[in-house]
Amino acid sequence: MSPLHDRIGLHSWTLDKTPLAEVLRIAREAGYNAVELRHVDFKRCIEAGMSNEQVLAMIRASGITVSCMGLESGTIFARGDEQRRLFDSMDQMCARAAALDCEVMMVAPGTNPAGSLQEAARNFATGGEIAQKYGLLCALEFNSRHPVVNRLAVAREILALANRPNCGLLIDTYHAQCAGDGGRAFEDVPASDIIAFQFSDVPPGPISNTVTPLDRLPPGKGVVRWREVLQLLMEKGYERYINYEAPNPAQWSRPPAEVAREGITLIKTLLADAAAAARRAADR
Repeated sequence: MSPLHDRIGLHSWTLDKTPLAEVLRIAREAGYNAVELRHVDFKRCIEAGMSNEQVLAMIRASGITVSCMGLESGTIFARGDEQRRLFDSMDQMCARAAALDCEVMMVAPGTNPAGSLQEAARNFATGGEIAQKYGLLCALEFNSRHPVVNRLAVAREILALANRPNCGLLIDTYHAQCAGDGGRAFEDVPASDIIAFQFSDVPPGPISNTVTPLDRLPPGKGVVRWREVLQLLMEKGYERYINYEAPNPAQWSRPPAEVAREGITLIKTLLADAAAAARRAADR
């Protein structure tokens, strides 16, 4: 297994105002090992006149790995016609992921009216069945602003209720810190349950109450306890990518290549610090 500093992905939302072709080029040139893509990335390309096959061909031609793909939001609490539509959309996204040799699908809680944890687990399990048809994994993200799926403990309960072998968790340093689950709070989560990881920092001061928080910072620029988080990830032998997801209008107004380079430079510095601290502790 390669070290974490060789498994860093760039989430397309970090460069949201940049066309996908440019995101792919910038990620590769900045030194990222992968990209995390979203449903909206495909939607925008197709609305601009590209076919699905042309979008897939463009991504393949970029020469960069796709580490994770986000689904159209809302499957967890979808009902009726909307539920059927979103599961059809998921099937399409899973087919795209399989065509790109991407292993992990990301499931976010969305903004549909929230129901019970049992309902969330049933929908998550159905999503897992769809992903399994393509040999893929399904990662559930908890969102610190969601009315229900807003803590690591809640996401773990949904995962247990869903009881699907190809389902697991996505841990996001931003949402974990905002929810009070920062630092080593995921210490008792089995390594096999963590199948996706996203990182960005949290501004100091009161947590904003916006539904879609766009105040995420580059790593090391806020209050996340990076040494604790990264050491624990190393201790657990986490084996997939860590993806830089930092949507922020202030970032979008900057040159995208500069934003991308800053993110990877800072996280590599933090990874080196965490590894060095772990070696010092082991030598005592």
